[in-house]
Amino acid sequence: MDLGYVLTTLRRKNNIQTPMFSCTNSLCAWFHRKTEAVIKNFSPHYRRQYAVAFCKHVQDELEQHRDSQSRFLKTKPPAEAGTVLYEAELLHFAEDLKKWKDRYVVIKNDYTVDCFETKEAYQKGASPKYHVLPAGGKVLTSEEDYNLLSDKHFPDPVGSSEKDVAQAFVQLPREFPVYLWQPFARHSCYCFPEPEAQRQFSAVLGDCVRHSNHDFLKQTTYEVEAFLEAIQFFRQEKGHYGTWEMITGNEKEILSNLVMEELLPNLQTMILPKMKGKRNDRKRAWFGIVEETYGLVQQQVAEGLSTLKDECRDFAKTLEGTIRSDMDQILNSKNFLAGKIKATVSEPAQKCCTENIQPFLTSILEELMGPVSSGFTEVRSLFDKEVNEIIQDFQKTNDITKLKENVDQLMNLPFNSVKMEPCYLKVNLLQELLQDLKSRFKVYHIDFVIQRTQNFMQELMENAVYTFEQLFSPSRQADSAKVATTIEKVKLRVLKQYDYDSSTIRKKIFQEALVQITLPTMQKTLASTCKPELQKYEQYIFADYTSVIQVENVYEEILYQTLLEETLKVIKEAAIMKKHNLFEDNLNLPCESVSSLTDLKTPSGSAQTTPAKKPSAARAEMSDTETQSDETLIVTEKISWEKDADDRKSSDKEAVASVSTAGDQASKTEEVVITDISENQESLSATLTKQEVAEEKSALENEDTVRKEFAANTEKELKTQQVAVEEKVAPGTESAVKDSGPSPKKELKVHEGAVEEKVTSEKSKAQEKVAEIKLTSPHDNVAEAEILGNAEKKIKVEKEMMEKLSQNIKDKQVFFFFFFFSLIAIFKMGKIWEQVSQSHSALLGYLAFQSTLQLFYFVLLYGRER
Repeated sequence: MDLGYVLTTLRRKNNIQTPMFSCTNSLCAWFHRKTEAVIKNFSPHYRRQYAVAFCKHVQDELEQHRDSQSRFLKTKPPAEAGTVLYEAELLHFAEDLKKWKDRYVVIKNDYTVDCFETKEAYQKGASPKYHVLPAGGKVLTSEEDYNLLSDKHFPDPVGSSEKDVAQAFVQLPREFPVYLWQPFARHSCYCFPEPEAQRQFSAVLGDCVRHSNHDFLKQTTYEVEAFLEAIQFFRQEKGHYGTWEMITGNEKEILSNLVMEELLPNLQTMILPKMKGKRNDRKRAWFGIVEETYGLVQQQVAEGLSTLKDECRDFAKTLEGTIRSDMDQILNSKNFLAGKIKATVSEPAQKCCTENIQPFLTSILEELMGPVSSGFTEVRSLFDKEVNEIIQDFQKTNDITKLKENVDQLMNLPFNSVKMEPCYLKVNLLQELLQDLKSRFKVYHIDFVIQRTQNFMQELMENAVYTFEQLFSPSRQADSAKVATTIEKVKLRVLKQYDYDSSTIRKKIFQEALVQITLPTMQKTLASTCKPELQKYEQYIFADYTSVIQVENVYEEILYQTLLEETLKVIKEAAIMKKHNLFEDNLNLPCESVSSLTDLKTPSGSAQTTPAKKPSAARAEMSDTETQSDETLIVTEKISWEKDADDRKSSDKEAVASVSTAGDQASKTEEVVITDISENQESLSATLTKQEVAEEKSALENEDTVRKEFAANTEKELKTQQVAVEEKVAPGTESAVKDSGPSPKKELKVHEGAVEEKVTSEKSKAQEKVAEIKLTSPHDNVAEAEILGNAEKKIKVEKEMMEKLSQNIKDKQVFFFFFFFSLIAIFKMGKIWEQVSQSHSALLGYLAFQSTLQLFYFVLLYGRER
């Protein structure tokens, strides 16, 4: 619509006389030039940020970054588009007719307000008479509050008499109004005969405003990130730091707000002083001019932004090949640049943080924690109350059909604005508690933190009722006697999962709020000293990467990280002190929520997060209902997860050594079976703190090579002897042997990581390999290697230790075997000499004597080396 037509119409309707209406063409041209200039100045920022954000997007894709925010409650999938949240027939003030008309108002889950002529028109699919986008709006239920706010945005230069001021801007036909005020759009007025209807509609309208303001901002696409970064740098270029209350709605609305911020002061100067007529008429005309101007700006912004985004997309396609192939070089170049900038910026940034920010973080956090935590506690209590009512109702009626209806109603609880409103009101106290921020940190708009927190509260309630629905299904309840017990246990599980998710979300809210409140102070303090020096750092960026690496982005990241470290400290301290039921854990948990009471499998690569009692064999035969009702949930307040759990094994097997002592088997080798122990390496911190070192065993495969080779040589010399040897051994001798040395089993507990090694039976090689080893804790060397951060050195040290330790064990086992065998041979030598004397077999005696001497000599020599 042409602005000239609008101005002419407003003049005729309101009897306004002003020369400005005669030069509408030049005025429209001026609006067009102003809008075009803003878009032109904004475009370079957007192009730079688009390339940077696209590069980051490709990096995340290549590195397969996952969402670090884990939840215990199951995340509710998005609702089907077009779901109706509110519909009713009510009185609406038609601005064009200046009359109250009955309209059929429908609000769907896109959070826009549609006003139809009648209910029949809506049902037939007709277009709405009015379509309201409530982004940036304020919901008011008092005529006085509305008049004050509208007067604030109508700076009347003429002045008004008391009679004009007392006259109502809009005459109310009923007692209970609801106003939707918007800065650059026509205000909407509704009226109700009862306070309950007023409260319901105002609560739903408040939800629409919150979601319209922030649903676009929570998107994680690189295009949204590029746009928001460009807005930030564009405003910083004009000296504006910190939050901006007009970052509401989508890209077109935000950029239009940016244009209107520059146009509006000039528009007020040009038009307001020349307007004549009654005050309410001039006021209504002014709001109409602002609305139509905003519409023209949006139209031009939409066209310019669409062209700009197309250019950036085409440019990103040309960059994609270079980014994917040179990602390592890009990251190295960026890290090098960051090191250079940090060397200059870190000292003044830390000084600013220490003097102007750090002393106040704790007090700000204290003010934040109270209202935010009370809001989440109210959500928890509401869920608890609603489930208890379901239990009580079922105990009275014992009706499964009614139970299904109640559970279905519970699913709509997050969208029941009237029931959720008391939860949201708890957070509104931040407006009063954070008044000191206006003077100290120049923060005038805390609405962003409040509304974002309220959206998180609604989201968490959605997840809670959805998880409840997944865990409990009325249709599967075979035994009605246990239904109440099952519901109670499901409720307790959901509440415990809710407690953990609430802590996680609140810490995220506190972190974002603290940074948002204090970062502008650091940016503004360092702007005059550090920002002028940034240009010289562009020389450190390779020419091929100048589009994807921006000095200003690296600089902002350094400031952000400096402040983030301080905010995380105070949040961690609050968690350690368990303030407001904050949990102490700070790990990224790869948690998967369960979908039923029986679905309690441990997530892959993780420990059990919500352990439950394991059903016995008898319980395994029970029905799903009985199993669900008997299981309980235990969620600990502090949950520890070990990293890289996928690479670990959990089985431990005992080492068993068996030594052959029978006389006729003296030539056979001792069989020692040592099974592998699975690797169960703890983290470095746990290794350094634990005093007991985990018992670990090594696989000593091919160990009987030594024994077999030695036995083969001995068997040749004793072959003749074995036929006549008696197999009895004196019990006293056996006892002496058993008591003569330490148990071989005790010696088999060795360090993990088995190292196989072949050992020959030659005496000279055995003597060279036998060395005195002082057994110290292998973990000391491993820990040292871990501290040095050198994986190769760690592996090498471990391997050397394993070789020495395994050889030491082998040598000890061989020694015990030979010592034991020699004692038996010496004992039986007397028997042999008795046979020799009886049979006069000199050859047999000689062989027995030589074998025994060789054996005994080797045992003595080996023992001395040991």
